[in-house]
Amino acid sequence: MGSMFRGEEVVLVQFFLPTSAAYSCVSQLGELGLAEFRDLNASVSAFQRRFVGDVRRCEELEKTFMFLQEEVRRAGLVLPPPEGRLLAPPPRDLLRIQEETDRLARELRDVRGNQQSLRAQLHQLQLHSAVLGQGHHLPLAAAPMDGLLERSPLLQPPGGPHQDLRVNFVAGAVKPTKAAALERLLWRACRGFLIASFRETEQQLEDPVTGEPATWMTFLISYWGEQIGQKIRKITDCFHCHVFPFVEQEEGRLGTLQQLQQQSLELQEVLGETERFLSQVLGRVQQLLPPWQVQIRKMKAVYLVLNQCSMSATHKCLIAEGWCASSDLPTLQQVLQDSSSEAGVSAVVHRIPCREMPPTLIRTNRFTAGFQGIVDAYGVGRYQEVNPAPYTIITFPFLFAVMFGDVGHGLLMFLFALAMVLAENRPAVKAAQNEIWQTFFSGRYLLLLMGLFSVYTGFIYNECFSRATTIFPSGWSVAAMATQSGWSDAFLAEHPLLTLDPAVSGVFLGPYPFGIDPVWSLAVNHLTFLNSFKMKMSIILGVTHMTFGVVLGVFNHVHFGQWHRLLLETLPELIFLLGLFGYLVFLVIYKWLCCSATSAASAPSLLIHFINMFLFSHSPTNQSLFPGQEGVQSALVVLALATVPVLLLGTPLFLRWQHRRSLRPTGRQPEEDKSGILDSSDASVAGWGSDEEKVGCLGDREEAEFVLSEVLMHQAIHTIEFCLGCISNTASYLRLWALSLAHAQLSEVLWAMVMRVGLRMGHELGVAAVVLVPIFAAFAGLTVAILLVMEGLSAFLHALRLHWVEFQNKFYLGSGYKLSPFTFAEED
Repeated sequence: MGSMFRGEEVVLVQFFLPTSAAYSCVSQLGELGLAEFRDLNASVSAFQRRFVGDVRRCEELEKTFMFLQEEVRRAGLVLPPPEGRLLAPPPRDLLRIQEETDRLARELRDVRGNQQSLRAQLHQLQLHSAVLGQGHHLPLAAAPMDGLLERSPLLQPPGGPHQDLRVNFVAGAVKPTKAAALERLLWRACRGFLIASFRETEQQLEDPVTGEPATWMTFLISYWGEQIGQKIRKITDCFHCHVFPFVEQEEGRLGTLQQLQQQSLELQEVLGETERFLSQVLGRVQQLLPPWQVQIRKMKAVYLVLNQCSMSATHKCLIAEGWCASSDLPTLQQVLQDSSSEAGVSAVVHRIPCREMPPTLIRTNRFTAGFQGIVDAYGVGRYQEVNPAPYTIITFPFLFAVMFGDVGHGLLMFLFALAMVLAENRPAVKAAQNEIWQTFFSGRYLLLLMGLFSVYTGFIYNECFSRATTIFPSGWSVAAMATQSGWSDAFLAEHPLLTLDPAVSGVFLGPYPFGIDPVWSLAVNHLTFLNSFKMKMSIILGVTHMTFGVVLGVFNHVHFGQWHRLLLETLPELIFLLGLFGYLVFLVIYKWLCCSATSAASAPSLLIHFINMFLFSHSPTNQSLFPGQEGVQSALVVLALATVPVLLLGTPLFLRWQHRRSLRPTGRQPEEDKSGILDSSDASVAGWGSDEEKVGCLGDREEAEFVLSEVLMHQAIHTIEFCLGCISNTASYLRLWALSLAHAQLSEVLWAMVMRVGLRMGHELGVAAVVLVPIFAAFAGLTVAILLVMEGLSAFLHALRLHWVEFQNKFYLGSGYKLSPFTFAEED
């Protein structure tokens, strides 16, 4: 947990891995996720590296795995998750896995091909049987017709007038969507010298490709002449019709139909055996494929890391470099020794000096991951920079709750987050693929604290679904006012609004024990009172939040040895911020403590005092809060203005003097900071710029070039940004006041327009119960949709802005990069 406040110490290490044990060493490092490897072959093409052949074999296996997985999905099966922890297989197992995979793929292709062929043959037999079994009867000749076809028997009884005429037949089946077009084209192309009969099959036949049941149209066409027969065959071929031989005699057709049915039964038996064998092959695939996929992905990842290593001059070991936390070095060394023990030569790891900025390593858990994600979305902190996440755990939910304060709404959010926290270990919850749900689930602890803090601020505002609650007795007494003021019935009839005067004895008994007095919910000046209270509260919270950010910068300067910044930057910033806006906070608190309810009417205006402070003037009508107030205000303004040139010129001039002194031939080496990685020299010397200089810079003082104009320009930008930011950022915190009032008013409007209407609709118990059911459902739905989701998202975004812009820019650069250790966590 100590790394949460500042990133852990990360060092650059060098590995010497024996060639025979390099694979096992890297595999064990991937299981533990301790080191991030650097590419030592950046100038070498990916096709010229040592282990490119092994990587290609793994990729070919992955292609075969995709084919097997697609076959399993096609059969309607699901691959089970791999059981247990699977290690990367030894290189010698790659050939075995490849042979078994190829054998399974070959069997699947053969069985699937046989299945398709048998299904196609069975489909042809079923279509042929359907054509012969439909019972088409066509007349020999066609009379003039209005439609396209005649549905009368084709052959005349024996001894008819056309008994010597030769009639030919074409029988087959076509898809129903093509039947009408086929019939129309046949009639037009043959000019009516044919008679066709189309009938829909009584039973649906299974499609051999998709396996879905489909209806077919059978047809029987009689024609005269060879030329017309050629036209009919060409047309049926164009429509992809299935054409079958047609026997004219009834007995012959019945015999053929029996033979087709017998062949269909035999084919169905063979197809059943084929499908049973296919299910057996798919069962083996289901059993073997999941662990193979994990193992091959791990093996491929190991070879990709080995491709980043360089070969030693003797070709006996691989040399690798990587970043690692210094606290993990003993574990790293022990793992390498255990992994290389079988090779007879132990792997070696040792620290090496580095002039590059190391990556940032901050370890998180389930609770802190969401808050660290908020900070990292702004920017990953630089190496060993102060991490805002621990403070964000408290300040972010609190500022959100200031804008979202309501006991009822906060309790709903808290219960929703609590349900996700309690169900976080369930596999179904983790495996949910809905993107919105994953967003809520990843921030469940953040939502939990946001709801809890909203309940707290809701008690302070004394609001529960916009309704005030009387937990303690009110500090205002209406009875005392009525007794001492002589309110009569005539007075009450003439004055619909009554005023409670705190100057009257016994009317104001004292402040409410916790939060806002519930009597204010009945007052017509309720909004005016809350405006004043929440506006001043926002200023106090904002100045406190920004001051805390400036103070956190002190820890950065002390850690990196930049002592001059404490006097030349941090101290002027604190004087400027506290001398102006800290004084405003002091006036607010002083007025609260010194002005009572009885003297509220004659209390001085803080706004006029603050304006006169910058004008160096005095308002006769606005009395002072304390003796000597004008002198104190003038001194604070002068002192704040005096810090501007110090903030602008102090650091550049000091760095110029420091650079000149470092160029003198003193005969001693430049001092490095305590880590040996980051020194405390000027960042502009190394070309980083003013912002980067706050954390420290890299580079050699003797080789660096100091440019005073660049340092002055960066420092001028920082000075202008801070001085103007103190004004704009303080005003930005007024969004706490605005959104808090907006949330309260929306809640009040929703209650007045929905629930209050329902409560007034029925006076009888039964009628009220029936009416309130749909009204409460509408009220609950609107509360969740508008006040929880929309207003909650708005308050979340505003709290996010206050942390990123107003708080973190006082001390946090966020220009680093994360430590990304080589790990198999994603493959598992």
